[in-house]
Amino acid sequence: MSDATAPKAVAGPLNFLDDRLGSTNFFQRNVKKVFPDHWSFMLGEIALYSFVILLLTGTFLTLWFHPSMEEVVYNGSYTKLKGVQMSEAYSSALHISFDVRGGLLMRQIHHWAAVLFMASILAHMLRVFFTGAYRKPRELNWLIGINMFILGMLEGLFGYSLPDDLLSGTGLRITQGVAESIPLVGTYIYMFLFGGEFPAGQYGDLIPRLYAIHILLIPGVILGLVTAHMMIMWHQKHTAMPSKNQSNEQVYGYPFYPVFMAKTGAYFLFTFGVLALLGAFAQINPIWLFGPYDPGAISSGSQPDWYMGVLEGALRLMPGQGTEWVIWGHTISLNVLIPATVPLGIVFGGAMAWPFIEQWVTGDKRRHDINDRPRNAPVRTAIGMAAVTFYGLLWLAGANDVLADKFHVSLFGTTWFFRFAIFIGPVVAYIVTKRICLGLQRKDAAVAGHGVEAGIIVMAPDGGFSERHEPAREDEMIKILSKEKARAEAPAVDANGIPAPSQKGPMGHLRSRLQRAMTFDDIPIEEHGEGHGEGHGHGDEKAVGSGSGKQLGH
Repeated sequence: MSDATAPKAVAGPLNFLDDRLGSTNFFQRNVKKVFPDHWSFMLGEIALYSFVILLLTGTFLTLWFHPSMEEVVYNGSYTKLKGVQMSEAYSSALHISFDVRGGLLMRQIHHWAAVLFMASILAHMLRVFFTGAYRKPRELNWLIGINMFILGMLEGLFGYSLPDDLLSGTGLRITQGVAESIPLVGTYIYMFLFGGEFPAGQYGDLIPRLYAIHILLIPGVILGLVTAHMMIMWHQKHTAMPSKNQSNEQVYGYPFYPVFMAKTGAYFLFTFGVLALLGAFAQINPIWLFGPYDPGAISSGSQPDWYMGVLEGALRLMPGQGTEWVIWGHTISLNVLIPATVPLGIVFGGAMAWPFIEQWVTGDKRRHDINDRPRNAPVRTAIGMAAVTFYGLLWLAGANDVLADKFHVSLFGTTWFFRFAIFIGPVVAYIVTKRICLGLQRKDAAVAGHGVEAGIIVMAPDGGFSERHEPAREDEMIKILSKEKARAEAPAVDANGIPAPSQKGPMGHLRSRLQRAMTFDDIPIEEHGEGHGEGHGHGDEKAVGSGSGKQLGH
């Protein structure tokens, strides 16, 4: 930056840095980077804003919270607990809530931000999955996103365990049982985390250890993953929805500066405003109502935050009788081990493996910068909805006692309903979703081939009546024609009758069957246009102005 374009007060320091770091060229090259404009991309940004708010409010709370399990007698402003013996952690949490100015508001904003952080990550991952945005070259970012969600679950669990109230202690009791159920190493993990027997450990080490993990270890790892996620995304370019001028060679959208920076700054303030309103008017985690933790007591209707509900539901649905075995002197508690590992292992393990499974089955190793419409990948969309149904039913099952009470039905009947529903529901969701996707594909094919109904009735010479059809709008046709043609299956044998290498052996036959299953019902679109996302290039980003204020990044 020269003296002619910068104030004298900053020109010198900028030139000093530029001579040593080359920062000016870096900024000039990146401030015009183009970002596609679509509402669904906001989901990932909301997760980022929530994380920033978590860091800010969490820093405020650390100034007054005392992570100690030392017994004290409460003498604060909340009269109903005066004179009650409790841990210093719980006492300081009450002090923040009732005696620190703005403390309760900050506590509630922090908790609501955690809930929104997890919800926005999940919504963002669903958007990425259903649009195929995880495909080459973005597999690493997909894995990073899943691991951030898993770490967020642990971070939330340890965070709401810190106040040492009755509800959080109940969650820690479940955590202890899950840790102990792991064969061979479970007891060591339990002792390492708790520092001794539940609940306080040998020297009251539990809360201090959870505190260190909650404010240092997991946030540091998440911050590193967020940084890596953003750097990879910046290098690879953002995916885009099918639209005019959009292709794998160029991104059509708004420049990073000033448009995107202004929008993202405003959206951050909107997100903070919504969380502040929730913190001010919507009560969450009222720890003073639960009282200090007592191993011999439990509150009725206890529920964890929504993202841990799936684990709660799995534990409630697993039968207990006949599921505890003793093998070679070791007790294997399948009634805890299976619900703690299998459901989440299926969901998260399957999600991690899916990009590579799909690539192996379809043989599609092309670069994809244009997102799919979910209807154009019916098998993928159906599998995703089956997973959502499985996860959602387990989440509901975690509140089976609340549902039984509110709807006046049998608790055992509710439990048995969910035991069947978690197996039947995903299958029904898969079938229904796939048929809907194929129906929408047929509708698109009809629009591409015959146009849309104009609402005008015409009479033929023979006296018959019919409705006039008109070509669809250009933007609608671009979306319809963005459908990629299904890749032809590799021939089982070549011209000489020799089996193709990819079709040999059991894995070759499995791959062939899976490929046919993914493309068997595909509805072709007539006159499929070229140039709507079929490119393969990865050119340099160069901004070219356009009349609408948007730019093309090549």
